Amino acid sequence: MKDIFLITPPFTQLNTPYPATAYIKGFLNTKNISAFQMDLGIEVILELFSKKGLTEIFSSITHQPSPNIQRIYTLKEDYINTIDSVITFLQGKNPSLARQICSGNFLPEASRFEQLDDMEWAFGSMGMQDKAKHLATLYLEDLSDFIVECIDENFGFSRYAERLGRSANSFDELYNHLQNELTFIDEITLKILKVRIEEVQPKLVLISVPFPGNLYSAFRCAQFLKANYPTIQIAMGGGFPNTELRELKDERVFEFFDFITLDDGELPVELLYDFVSSSNSEAAKEMPLKRTFLLESNQLVYKNNSIRQDYKQSEVGTPDYSDLLLDKYISVIEIANPMHSLWSDGRWNKLTMAHGCYWGKCTFCDISLDYIKLYEPIAAKILVDRMKELIDQTGENGFHFVDEAAPPALMREVALEIIKRKLIVTWWTNIRFEKSFTADLCLLLKESGCIAVSGGLEVASDRLLELIKKGVTVEQVAQVTRNFTEAGIMVHAYLMYGYPTQTIQETVDSLEMVRQLFELGVLQSGFWHQFAMTAHSPVGMFPEEFGVIPEKNQITFANNDINFKDKTGINHDKFSFGLKKSLFNYMHGICFDYDLQDWFDFKIPKTKIPADFIYNCLEKEQNFSTKPNAKIIWLGRNPEVEIFTKSKKGNSWEMMKLTFHDKTQTFDITLNAEEGEWLVETLEKLTNYSESKLTFSQLKSDFEQKFDDFELFWFSKPLQTLRSSKLLML
Repeated sequence: MKDIFLITPPFTQLNTPYPATAYIKGFLNTKNISAFQMDLGIEVILELFSKKGLTEIFSSITHQPSPNIQRIYTLKEDYINTIDSVITFLQGKNPSLARQICSGNFLPEASRFEQLDDMEWAFGSMGMQDKAKHLATLYLEDLSDFIVECIDENFGFSRYAERLGRSANSFDELYNHLQNELTFIDEITLKILKVRIEEVQPKLVLISVPFPGNLYSAFRCAQFLKANYPTIQIAMGGGFPNTELRELKDERVFEFFDFITLDDGELPVELLYDFVSSSNSEAAKEMPLKRTFLLESNQLVYKNNSIRQDYKQSEVGTPDYSDLLLDKYISVIEIANPMHSLWSDGRWNKLTMAHGCYWGKCTFCDISLDYIKLYEPIAAKILVDRMKELIDQTGENGFHFVDEAAPPALMREVALEIIKRKLIVTWWTNIRFEKSFTADLCLLLKESGCIAVSGGLEVASDRLLELIKKGVTVEQVAQVTRNFTEAGIMVHAYLMYGYPTQTIQETVDSLEMVRQLFELGVLQSGFWHQFAMTAHSPVGMFPEEFGVIPEKNQITFANNDINFKDKTGINHDKFSFGLKKSLFNYMHGICFDYDLQDWFDFKIPKTKIPADFIYNCLEKEQNFSTKPNAKIIWLGRNPEVEIFTKSKKGNSWEMMKLTFHDKTQTFDITLNAEEGEWLVETLEKLTNYSESKLTFSQLKSDFEQKFDDFELFWFSKPLQTLRSSKLLML
């Protein structure tokens, strides 16, 4: 028996838990409130994609609506016989099956295999296990197509009935849908939920709804609990209500839920728990709540009468992933691109470096909401403490920092702390492509285990980037992505089209910029998103300033995405296929020589971007200026020292040869003996294990007490050799 039951309804991710319930459970641990959590999505998927589940699916089919479905149905025995082995393989428990999958004639193949990537290109760099994961993913997608066409049109691996949750200004459609008979997926979901609710017997159920694709299932679960366990109180929280339900007016929602909380969940949940635990119902009415919708005397009210402040990020505890079936998640590879696969392949512990966004200006972003505007970084030592705790708890050393945009200065401190503690971790995060990401900082991040970053290039047009208030230029993005790539860190770019006032010419020019970035190898992955106007962004709040005309609807339920007309009158939808098809090929390293016109079946203007624009951006001489307060860090080992005498024209002097070994190479530099001796002593002071970090100006002052011009020494060839290795200016 537990106090609170935390549920993530179907569906989010196959490969790793969505972290919201783990964050809340970690906080509840600090308050000695007992909780149990489950990811209902992965449990439903495992039930569905099993020998028993497929047998039930195929036995219920009476007709096959298409040749593809007919083929899958004909091969049903092959699917039933292979499904358990494939799922076990994708859970990482049966690696030898990769050889059989790759050899062919093991997996039944339907239409998804017709889209097969160039396997030699992709998996020459990714290997047999990944090739087998990709083939197994196509196999599952064939089965998903079968389920959508024959069993449940709302099914999707990472979403369910998403259409019903997407900016449903009225609750009517979703409410009416909930009066229908249970679907096949509903029956599996509620059967699993019934078993678990009777085990846990909670006072309070918290259902986290991160996305529109979780909303329908959240309501189905709540409906089931209300009908069968009426004494249990039910609350909804998470990303969807935080953004979409802020203007909620429809009281019918509370036929399913008792409470809906907004924004950070820790304090609202603590107060809710006190509220439902009170034995005196009259006294409970007077108890304070934080950002909570509920019914009082059959009237919908929003209570935010607690004077307590939200908890600081240092006070919320370490996320707790216990109870979740961590060894049952499925790693899939939908597209044969090493960077792209990070979202769906592998188990990642999820953490946040900072609450909110340190930039907080982008005009397409929800910068008016607390989850963006309230910026609060977490101390590096606390973050690395939490990483260590999660490694001990989960046995996994992979981390995805799910920040809106991780702050460069904090990333630097976290990297130094990881290296100092000799932690072996693999991590990636979301960033802004800002100039703080120097070549040296990127090398440091790589050394600490950073393997990838994702960030918004958005429209790849300086005019539009300024309108967006992105705070970067295309040239700057090119140089930063080069720094990451040269350090061995993969880069994914979020790309946007259809931003207000964007012209056809700017869309074409943006595609050309993207083509050049991929051709020069400084971008490895990307994804085009069509601009969506949201209610809480500057564009949504002040549409007249951006030349758009929003559609006005009465809001009684959800409000986020707003339909609008762009005063340019351009139909941006028609660019979608060509942009995505070209990008798909660029990510595979091919078709750079195609004319941009080849990607579209309608006439587009010629690009105005010079063919060498990005090349010239990268060729610009890097700024060799030095910052007096920059910290100098040596991440390498102590060198081997050899003294020898050099003679020339009757003169001789002592020289010093320093030989350095790192993981991949051995190199040496030669200096005069006195400078060499100073350097060897100084490198020991510059290690990351030294308590006090020396700045450039302190180093200069120390050097010039014995020798001449430090800048001349710093920019000399021997020192530049060290600088390109592990002598970093941060």
